[in-house]
Amino acid sequence: MALYLVMEVRKLIYAYIRVSSKQQKIDRQFEEIKALNIDDKYIYIDKESGKDFNRNNYQKLIKKIKKGDLIIIKSIDRLGRNYQMILDEWTKITKTIGADIKVLDMPLLDTRIEGKNLIGKFISDIVLQVLSFVAENERKSIKERQAEGIKIAKEKGVKFGRPRVSTPP
Repeated sequence: MALYLVMEVRKLIYAYIRVSSKQQKIDRQFEEIKALNIDDKYIYIDKESGKDFNRNNYQKLIKKIKKGDLIIIKSIDRLGRNYQMILDEWTKITKTIGADIKVLDMPLLDTRIEGKNLIGKFISDIVLQVLSFVAENERKSIKERQAEGIKIAKEKGVKFGRPRVSTPP
């Protein structure tokens, strides 16, 4: 008689929260995540730009997730702001690692249901591409508006940077 040991693999639910700078508040995202009863030890928070994925806590999260785990984010732009990088990262998480992603602000972006049928996968892929494009476009617009504002301020004589310190002779 053979004895088989059956182990149940526990699938974990993680959350990722990101704001662009240390001065910004995470409260809005954090409250929505906490309402889902996710344990604090599974919530990863970064206060860094979304220009790339070289964020300390994001990298820790990616190293932790396993096949079948779920990552919840508030909106796709919290993941990142670079169109191709978002698509690449999404593929890495869902295809290479085999984890799932759920975007709270866009119910169509929930990979737990995407694989059930071809139409669902198709729609999810299109929505992801559109939202990733919008996120990158918004980042470019912000940079352009910022540059325009700086240019106008300089033309008006506004000085940027630290004030000059005069040293005694």
